Amino acid sequence: MATQDALTADGLRKSYGDLHALDGFDLHVPAGVIHGLLGPNGAGKTTAVRALATLIDLDGGRATVAGFDVRTQARQVRQRIGLVGQNAAVDEILGGRQNLVMFGRLSGLSTADARVRADQLLDTFGLTEAAARAVSTYSGGMRRRLDLAAGFILTPAVLFLDEPTTGLDPRARNEVWASVREIAARGTTVLLTTQYLDEADQLAAQISVMNHGRVVASGTPDALKRQVGGDRVSVTVPLSESVESVARRLSAAVGEPAAVDAGSRRLTFEVGAGVVALADIVRALDELRITPEDLMLRRPTLDEVFLTLTEKETAR
Repeated sequence: MATQDALTADGLRKSYGDLHALDGFDLHVPAGVIHGLLGPNGAGKTTAVRALATLIDLDGGRATVAGFDVRTQARQVRQRIGLVGQNAAVDEILGGRQNLVMFGRLSGLSTADARVRADQLLDTFGLTEAAARAVSTYSGGMRRRLDLAAGFILTPAVLFLDEPTTGLDPRARNEVWASVREIAARGTTVLLTTQYLDEADQLAAQISVMNHGRVVASGTPDALKRQVGGDRVSVTVPLSESVESVARRLSAAVGEPAAVDAGSRRLTFEVGAGVVALADIVRALDELRITPEDLMLRRPTLDEVFLTLTEKETAR
């Protein structure tokens, strides 16, 4: 595993009648990383996960998981993966420990080993105190953490997380994020599908953006952000100063022209390195003895990347 990708997909195709859910889907994920798979509803994210997890047959293409072919070595693939879907798979009547013991037994562990593994996972995911309580009394974040624990019964080489925080409040999302980071730190490769762009930005080392059944862009979060432009530094000039005069002085300091909004008295500089430009602007303002009404550094967001890339694809 150290010398090969944990996940590979080359030219995957899957159609349902006239709907091409996967239309030449390609993906290569190194071992031991969290890889984000972004896309709008209907882009094919869940279909891609189901295909890689051997839950559906492919119409074409080739894929491997943990070094095994998903079509010809499905049994070996299933022995090495965990899957947490969009809907909770745990039994709400049973307690947390009972659920994990049940999943352990279904995974082939003896009753004694399943109990030991359940207690280990309850501790890892911060659920020990609630172990005996019925899952129906758990918060949304606790249920999802229990779901994650169930998917980790056999310490999978690869864990598929299909929109794991849908419907959760911010506190519960943070709890799940912490658990995902813990899983990855233990060496498991994680493929995370999500519509929450901040989630991918927080967790993923690499991101692939999907649209219409294929990947339209891949890279680190920062690299993808650079595709939609550089950083922006904006300065709001005080009423006591001339907007045009300040624009000339700051443009000379930054080495870039300012976009001037006379109505709001705002100057905006689009630059490659926002921190450097911000420092230059602060020094120039200090030399001019001007205190701005507002001074802000803004970087492109994954939201902008997502909208730009998917709109380009839709327009083709």
